[in-house]
Amino acid sequence: MAEVKIIYWSGTGNTAAMAQSVADGVAAAGAEAKIIPVENAGAADIADAKAFALGCPSMGVEQLEESTMEPFVEEVCGFASGKTIGLFGSYGWGDGEWMRNWVEQMEGAGATVVGGEDAICQEAPDEDAQDELKAMGKQLAAI
Repeated sequence: MAEVKIIYWSGTGNTAAMAQSVADGVAAAGAEAKIIPVENAGAADIADAKAFALGCPSMGVEQLEESTMEPFVEEVCGFASGKTIGLFGSYGWGDGEWMRNWVEQMEGAGATVVGGEDAICQEAPDEDAQDELKAMGKQLAAI
């Protein structure tokens, strides 16, 4: 059975809930999902994976969380070429700039990105966001 790792950082629990929706989609597609908080992950955990998901809310002036997630993402950029990466996250204000920047960063590293601005939500994920996240999980499981 294929395994899709979902690595995330969450401050309020909203992005953690989003990770669970991605995992639900992975499971619905017949694969195994492994949800890992970024503080318990290493880039080596996903270096050999064809597809995986990363989640982080918008922080500060629309940026990734700086102490844990940003260094992790920088490391992932070193092997992202040829990978399919699902990106997701929540925000409290703004217009999604952090996600556009993140998508651009991953695509610039050679990855194919799914999710992105389709997989963001303001505060807690509503039903539409959950559906988008489940669809992302199914897409990642199919790779």
